[in-house]
Amino acid sequence: MIKHTRIDRMILSLNSIFLCLAVLVVLVPLVYVVIASFMDPTVLLNKGLSFNISDWSLEGYKRILSDDAMVRGFLNAILYSVGFSIITVVVSVFAAFPLSVQGFVGKNVFMTLFLITMFFSGGLIPTYLVVKDLGMLNTIWAILLPGAVNVWNIILARTYFKGIPHELHEAAKVDGASDLLIFFKIVLPLSKPIIFVLALYAFVGQWNSYFDAMIYLEDPNLHPLQLVLRSILIQNQAEPGMISDQLAMAELAKVSEMIKYSAIVISSLPLIVMYPFFQKYFEKGVMVGSLK
Repeated sequence: MIKHTRIDRMILSLNSIFLCLAVLVVLVPLVYVVIASFMDPTVLLNKGLSFNISDWSLEGYKRILSDDAMVRGFLNAILYSVGFSIITVVVSVFAAFPLSVQGFVGKNVFMTLFLITMFFSGGLIPTYLVVKDLGMLNTIWAILLPGAVNVWNIILARTYFKGIPHELHEAAKVDGASDLLIFFKIVLPLSKPIIFVLALYAFVGQWNSYFDAMIYLEDPNLHPLQLVLRSILIQNQAEPGMISDQLAMAELAKVSEMIKYSAIVISSLPLIVMYPFFQKYFEKGVMVGSLK
């Protein structure tokens, strides 16, 4: 058993306190939103949270699930996030593997070019013009392709590949394996942690994104969930002078609260469901490049 000094015990106690505070900072808003999504908006606006079941209501979820735009946006968001994750992971691992191989000619030049793009970009207008000239406006490819090459993901994958013992490569080459065979038969099976982490990063980033869709997609049938939620919340905000009837304004506020919290819960469900399946790979994958 390890004996701790007085200072060690103080530091451990402070760490425990800070950890508990961090958990509360994350947990309290989450619990508030979940409970508020089930509450009657009148009770929520007048009294705040209530743990009385009679004050709860499923009307917010019913309104959202009965809205065709919400359901279509949810399915679009799943399609975009899954497709973007697959493309990003494939591009990242195929770009990272040659950069991790010893003796690959020109890898420093390629790495330098990649790094330059991390700090300098053409900006929104040139990117829009490129997407337009390629004929991708108002198509799903405008969401899936422009951001598929992520230099940071390539660096993470390259660092992980370099951590695989080089002796495995040499042994495979002695047996006559090509670089492509080594990649598929040795490197990829050993790289599940970094692949799942890259997929999780890409999925979360695309799931929470709405700006690209707002810029490139005009067809409402192609809008992802986050853009639909943005439209709903904006439409449910009353502007001064537009509503003279106080009763109508109060009803609008109730509907806005009802939809807002229910929509937050529904839009967060895929991420909450995904994380437990990725957790066992997450710690190992995010620690790539750290000191051992």
